[in-house]
Amino acid sequence: MAKRDYYDVLGINRSADEKEIKRAYRKLAKKYHPDINPGDKQAEQKFKELTEAYNVLSDAEKKKLYDRYGFEAFEEGFRPGQDQSGDMGDMGDIFGDIFGDLFHGNGGSGFRFRTGGFGGTFRQRGADARADIRISFDEAVFGCDKVFQIREENGKVSSLQVHIPAGIDEGQSVRLKGKGEPGIGGGAAGDLMLKVHIAPKQGYERKGKDVYVTVSIPYTTAVLGGEAIVPTLTGKVSCKIAAGTQPGSKIRLRNKGIPSMKNPAEKGDEYIVIQIEVPKYLTPEEQQKLMEYDRARKAHGHSGSAA
Repeated sequence: MAKRDYYDVLGINRSADEKEIKRAYRKLAKKYHPDINPGDKQAEQKFKELTEAYNVLSDAEKKKLYDRYGFEAFEEGFRPGQDQSGDMGDMGDIFGDIFGDLFHGNGGSGFRFRTGGFGGTFRQRGADARADIRISFDEAVFGCDKVFQIREENGKVSSLQVHIPAGIDEGQSVRLKGKGEPGIGGGAAGDLMLKVHIAPKQGYERKGKDVYVTVSIPYTTAVLGGEAIVPTLTGKVSCKIAAGTQPGSKIRLRNKGIPSMKNPAEKGDEYIVIQIEVPKYLTPEEQQKLMEYDRARKAHGHSGSAA
């Protein structure tokens, strides 16, 4: 029986991208999976046909060959760009064993066959599953162990205890080995990839391993200098304020930032962003003193007001 076009097998257009190819395969593979259709030879053959198509179309190089030359690209003796009626030579000099290349590995979706090709038994690694989890800002900074209710792509819901490493950032993933889709014929189970989303924390802004905190200080402290109590990830500390500190200036607190996932002893920095509190109400005496200060500055050649 003649082979069906790989795009027709997966029910997709030739313009389908990687995600569309994977989505189509997952949908159909689930329908014709041998575990769901035990003893159904037709379903088993359909499943193998789907996987053969997926292994070609999901591989960029194989897909290019197929799009240009069709099934001929995977026949013994094929040499791209040459007259196929000529001497093709030994296939081993070109692509190696086509079945070994086409059906082994490739993201865990391939078969391992005995001699005899599709008539043999096979083992298939289970597909990876994906889900999203949400953690707090502090849990991302310090790490934690917690139980999540996980809803996977296939709709399955399960409870899992997950270790969140300290320093994980928005959009990174935690891999749980062997928690994905089960394998076939003794093949290993796939992994579960948990994409992390981090809730914001009021007053804190994260940039990589550095953290930014905005602190308001009195006008007089900005002018005369002094100290201010500022928050850090590990508690409040006293911070020296230089005289003449301007609004928007930053004070760097070394090693007060977020730890590296690779080396927890290595930390980023915290930056204190200064805001200055301008008093809304002044007593007549305070107003008089401020006006005297302003006149004195102008007398010494300084332009602008006291503020």
